[in-house]
Amino acid sequence: MSLDKSLKSSGRLARSRNVLKREERIAKLEEEGRWQEGDSPFGLPLVRVLKARAGKKKKEAKDGEGDTEEEGTGEVEATP
Repeated sequence: MSLDKSLKSSGRLARSRNVLKREERIAKLEEEGRWQEGDSPFGLPLVRVLKARAGKKKKEAKDGEGDTEEEGTGEVEATP
């Protein structure tokens, strides 16, 4: 008997999550400079979760310099 694809668990945590754990929220607040040592870990302010996506490749203009392609910038899209 085969296993239904909804029951498979490989790679489930590889995608971005929309809820962070308390320690992840505190780490994010420290990066932004919104967390001071000694602040209460309860009632933390909201932290925006950003979903990273791969940038598009851009082609260079045809000036006879070759057919090299540059990698796009790693743009970040905010989840609603």
